[in-house]
Amino acid sequence: MKRFSLFCLLLLFHQLSFAQQFYDLIIVGGGASGTAAGIAAGRLGAKTLIIEQTTWLGGMLTSAGVSAIDGNHRLPSGIWGEFKAELEAYYGGPEKLATGWVSNTLFEPKVGNEILKKMASNVEPLSISYESTWEKAYYEDGLWTLVFTKNGKEETVTSKLLIDATELGDVAAAQGLPYRLGMDARAEIGEEFAPDAANDIIQDLTYVATLQDFGPRADMTIPRPANYDPAEFACACAHADPTTDDAPTLDCGKMLDYGKLPNGKYMINWPNCGNDHYVNLVEMSPAERKLEIEKAKQTTLRFVYYIQHELGFKHLGLAEGEYPTQDKLPMIPYHRESRRYHGLVDFTLPFVRTPYSAPSPMYRTGVAVGDYTIDHHHKKNLEAPAIDFIKIRVPSYNVPLGALIPANHPALILAEKSISVSNIVNGASRLQPVVLGIGHAAGVLAAAALQENKPLSEVSIRRVQQLLLDQKAYLMPFLDMNPSEPHFQAMQKAGAAGIVKGEGVPYLWANQTWFYPERLVSEFELVDGLRPMYSELSEFWGASGDYLTAARLWVFLKMIKPELKEEDLLSAWKTGNLESDFSMEKKLNRREVSVLLDELLNFFEKEVDWKGDFRK
Repeated sequence: MKRFSLFCLLLLFHQLSFAQQFYDLIIVGGGASGTAAGIAAGRLGAKTLIIEQTTWLGGMLTSAGVSAIDGNHRLPSGIWGEFKAELEAYYGGPEKLATGWVSNTLFEPKVGNEILKKMASNVEPLSISYESTWEKAYYEDGLWTLVFTKNGKEETVTSKLLIDATELGDVAAAQGLPYRLGMDARAEIGEEFAPDAANDIIQDLTYVATLQDFGPRADMTIPRPANYDPAEFACACAHADPTTDDAPTLDCGKMLDYGKLPNGKYMINWPNCGNDHYVNLVEMSPAERKLEIEKAKQTTLRFVYYIQHELGFKHLGLAEGEYPTQDKLPMIPYHRESRRYHGLVDFTLPFVRTPYSAPSPMYRTGVAVGDYTIDHHHKKNLEAPAIDFIKIRVPSYNVPLGALIPANHPALILAEKSISVSNIVNGASRLQPVVLGIGHAAGVLAAAALQENKPLSEVSIRRVQQLLLDQKAYLMPFLDMNPSEPHFQAMQKAGAAGIVKGEGVPYLWANQTWFYPERLVSEFELVDGLRPMYSELSEFWGASGDYLTAARLWVFLKMIKPELKEEDLLSAWKTGNLESDFSMEKKLNRREVSVLLDELLNFFEKEVDWKGDFRK
């Protein structure tokens, strides 16, 4: 009897230990940000679990079929850069990805999923539970407990930290965290382009379709969908680039080539009298969402029928074997907007348009970068205020770390499109490379908090940024440098500290910020950049507009660090692997100044707060 009781106890313990596995980090959602977060955290040693409802990784990149990357073509930051490189290797070079005119990087969704799964499989501490639906999550006594269903069975897992990487911010909502949904009021958000009054209007969503060319003689026309009316799509072939003043031209072939993918496939994600669909389903029940998503599917099937039947592209049919679905459509819709939670900081338009003169220098806390213009889809909702979002011209930008941390939860990280961002800025931060970057930063933030054993609000911003740099991510959106370059980190640090400021340019669909590494630095520019960090320079006005020489740099450095010797400059020059001969008379450029300051001052140890001000 005693042996039997002991056996029962051991069996019960085994069952409980299996059912309630412990992780350092749980990520709900294996979409773009969730996948990036899991890979990043796992690489830093955090035992991580991703809960994903489908059988794929990648979310909007893959499961939603939005396989044409918007922006960041010249900013291959971190995991986005790795993903892009893997695509190039698979298809045979970057030129093989430039098949459609909407993007420089287009690919088949199933290939994107395979690549992300391959990247994730190489991270040993990362586990993924597919076909799993989270049911409830609660935080108690410093520990998360999450219940999810898989194969009809309920499972329970626990962790110290949790990332909400769901498409609509559902986990954070279940915790009762306050959020914004829809357009912000101008007075409330402080953005001149916002409407007078707030509303609950979000961007149109899209149920994408992937078509395949079956050859000129094929007739792949689908059955006529219910409620089909060709007038719904009558202006689909009329298109003009909204960043120009060109008049629309009728070109149906160009409309299709918009999302032309490799291997004779087409992404049907067309905003102009196409398959965008308006519904605000964020706060609906799962059953209500399912009904509305089916309506979005029907919108897309009507558009596919229009393309085949009215425009004559009968040889284009729903792609075979692209998705593991019976209807040959993606597994999820493309959500452009989510709940937007209140973070430690609020990422609004002034921090994008004029980062160096914004209310606070939050650019110093940047962890993800983007260059795509602000792009909103509201054509299917006639009640949406007539705001021409495309005219809100911005340079490239970075996302502040504090926007990923809720103001009122110690152990929850926000990802995907649920960060603390205004409705207008979400039009840029929602795009694929930025969301991958947000996820990358979320994973690194989680790992840093676990390593430091600190609440999220007390984590060192500089440590998170350094870990991101070590994983070849950009902190500042400087397009004239690359993580593979030897001085990338030093220049990124100098930019993120505000010692050397970039020059932003609103440019078509790929905005720019230039660092100009070879540009000479003036004495005043240097001292003015160092002044906020070092009190020794706060009242010093002895720096002229002359170009900075090594001799003058040494004078300024000795004011900060009196023990420095002249030969230390030469030593730093060599250690920093700077090219050309060194002399004290040499005029220094931005690259050289960045490297020398990094070597001699280690200025990146100067901590900043969440608003970007240097801590006393």
